[in-house]
Amino acid sequence: MTNRTSERWHGNPFVAVFDGIGPRRKPVLTGVVFLVTAAALIAQLVTPGLLEHVRRDGAAIDAGEWWRLLTGMFFQDGGLLGGVFNLVVLAIFGTLAESYFGRARTFVLYFGCGLFGQFMSYVWLQPVGAGNSMCVAGLIGALAVALLRAPARHGVQLPTQVFVVPLLVAPLAIVDTLVGDNHGLPALLGMALGFLLLPKVRA
Repeated sequence: MTNRTSERWHGNPFVAVFDGIGPRRKPVLTGVVFLVTAAALIAQLVTPGLLEHVRRDGAAIDAGEWWRLLTGMFFQDGGLLGGVFNLVVLAIFGTLAESYFGRARTFVLYFGCGLFGQFMSYVWLQPVGAGNSMCVAGLIGALAVALLRAPARHGVQLPTQVFVVPLLVAPLAIVDTLVGDNHGLPALLGMALGFLLLPKVRA
């Protein structure tokens, strides 16, 4: 980069947030999860009836098929378009989360929030379904906390219109839960875990 371009780049408030916790990390975990999830999507598209055997299903889980809570995080109930959309948001927010929180913390956030969402859907909200969107909702919640804490932790002031976005995550998650959707609870857990897992600020 030229000096002027470099100054603009490092003057960007979002870049300053990442610079505050050290060198950017390669999204290895995100890449692996992306490939596995994409492979699961392809498998269900070319194998009729596969989704019914691996999705979250309350009756089947009650019968002892507890592993559906895990497979439900990789297969998709939205078909090709829904699956592709979920893969795109995974690539975006997974890369951001892994860069900021690191690989191990992102693993906890992604699968911890996803499993929590699967379980709460099974016992309360939507007993039947599948998709990795609840995992990503957890990452969004954690990244919202990272942005809200950026001024105090990293000394960067985010633009007002940008700062408002993470402020809306919690109320939107609550409303989402009240209307019976299952993405709000993982997002709220992601905010709680994100606060606990905030990385150390580089001196």
